[in-house]
Amino acid sequence: MSRSERSPLLLAGLLAAAGTALPHSLKGMGGAPIAVPRQFDHTVPRSLPGSPRTWTYASGAVELAPAAGLASPRTRRTAALAAAAFFAGVFPANVKTAVDWRHRPAPQKAAALGRLPLQVPLVLWARGVAKGAEGRS
Repeated sequence: MSRSERSPLLLAGLLAAAGTALPHSLKGMGGAPIAVPRQFDHTVPRSLPGSPRTWTYASGAVELAPAAGLASPRTRRTAALAAAAFFAGVFPANVKTAVDWRHRPAPQKAAALGRLPLQVPLVLWARGVAKGAEGRS
C-alpha cells in the first residue's frame, strides 16, 4: 500500500480515535469524546444553546462521520473536506482550553498551547486527501 493510499486511512483512524476518545488518557486532551464526555464538556462555549454534553456528543459524531467516509473511495473527497472544516471549526474550542488552562501545571498548559498550531497541518492533511481523491470513484 502506497503512502497516498494509507493517508486517508490514517486520517480516518485519527478521527475515529478522537471521536471515541481512545487516545485521550489525559483529562481534557483531544477532540470530542463519546466514551468519556464529561472531560470535554468544559470546552463547549457557554454561549451555545443547550447542554454542553449534547454538544460534546454531537462533536464526537461529527468526528466519526468523516472517519467512516474516508474509508470508502466513493465518499473520500467529501469526507476529507468535512474533516478539514471540522479541524478548522474546533480551533475556537482549543483556544478556549488554552486560555482556561493558563494557570494549570506546565505540562497541561503546554499541551493546550501545543494543540493550537497542530490544527493547521490537520486541515492541510485533510485538504490533501480531498485533492488526492478528486476524479476517483
